[in-house]
Amino acid sequence: MMITNCSSPPPSQEGPQCPPESSSQVFAPAEHEVHQQDVIQETPLESVEDTLKSLHVHRNKHFKRLSSQWQSTFRGNIALSPTEKRQSAKSFRRRCKLLGDEQPLCVTTNNQRQRYVTKDGKCRVNLGHIKDKSRFISDIFTTLVDLKYLWFLLVFTACYILTWMSFGAIYFLDAWLRDDIAHVHDSQWQACFENVDSYLAALLLSLETQRTIGYGTRRVTANCPEGVVILMVQSITGSIIDAVMVGCMFVKISRPQQRAQTLIFSKHCVICERDEKLCLLFRIGDLRESHMVDAKIRAKLIKSRQTKEGEFIPLEQTEINLGYDTGGDRLLLVEPQTIAHIINDSSPFWEVGAKRLKRETLEIIVILEGIVEASGMTCQARTSYTQDEILWGHRFASCISLEKGAFLVDCSAFDKTFEVEMSPLSARNRSHAKDEESIF
Repeated sequence: MMITNCSSPPPSQEGPQCPPESSSQVFAPAEHEVHQQDVIQETPLESVEDTLKSLHVHRNKHFKRLSSQWQSTFRGNIALSPTEKRQSAKSFRRRCKLLGDEQPLCVTTNNQRQRYVTKDGKCRVNLGHIKDKSRFISDIFTTLVDLKYLWFLLVFTACYILTWMSFGAIYFLDAWLRDDIAHVHDSQWQACFENVDSYLAALLLSLETQRTIGYGTRRVTANCPEGVVILMVQSITGSIIDAVMVGCMFVKISRPQQRAQTLIFSKHCVICERDEKLCLLFRIGDLRESHMVDAKIRAKLIKSRQTKEGEFIPLEQTEINLGYDTGGDRLLLVEPQTIAHIINDSSPFWEVGAKRLKRETLEIIVILEGIVEASGMTCQARTSYTQDEILWGHRFASCISLEKGAFLVDCSAFDKTFEVEMSPLSARNRSHAKDEESIF
């Protein structure tokens, strides 16, 4: 007699999580089997029943925990088809990744959680299965500006080559219809297109016309009005392509994305006390002497959650107040600034303490916007902080000193922090403790 104890699997997995038995385990020696039978026979029946009951209770608790965390469709053992099992497994892994569940049931290949925004400000969101792609053509200017430089140059090179070849074909067809090709060496023939005896010659005429080269060997004469019309249409088309390319290239070069490279953020957030209030702090700075005009700062908390009704909300965005009501979000970014978020009852960190912060899965997105003084264009710089990059009980070291009648900024101390003694309680527990002290 052999009892196999297989714990019930998560609803998204296809079978019981029993480790595969090796050949040595399946075909055990006879002496081992006899000894195992003797042990089972000697074991009282009541102890075996107690063991089975404890396993049954543990399994029920296991399913209750899963049902309270995921959707109600996962409750109990449901017989699913192989296709439904694969879909549920994929949905389960996706939810584990979004919620950042630290239980061993949510095993992923990556040890680190996927960032919503990288440290250098790039959004890690890919749009897939876009059926109505005509919207990009309707906004052709923005589409061209957003292209990478290689594709941008390929598009305009293709536009020039296609127009040259198209008008070259038109010149060659008109010359063939007027019989100019057969009388190319006839001095008495009044040709519409002189010295055009092949398609290559017509292509050279098109190139010389659109780029205003004009070597003089090939030209359009006044013997045909359609040749003059074709010449005018090609000149206008070439001017339009030149204007669009110059405009797109100017906007692409002058875009303020590179200006954001000189706007720096601290590597970590810190949580410490300021004026007996718990605050979340981070530091920003500008490396250029030409400063940002009308600089504004804001922050978002990105966190997935499940509502009480069972609705799953992935990547929910919550506003973090950085002084919007007091004007503290508007900055004079001349020297590095330490931005503070006061953790009060309206803050999303109101119930977060030092221990809970380690268990949380969240991401703070910081967005700095301003006008570039040189070009007058709006610039935006972004960064993000995960829960591992938030230091509890730390403060930023000072990086400004007064030397020779001017303030000196030490950029090497921009990211330096030091630890301070602080209670690990959340802001809510601190408030309750102060209320109890005032009562007693």
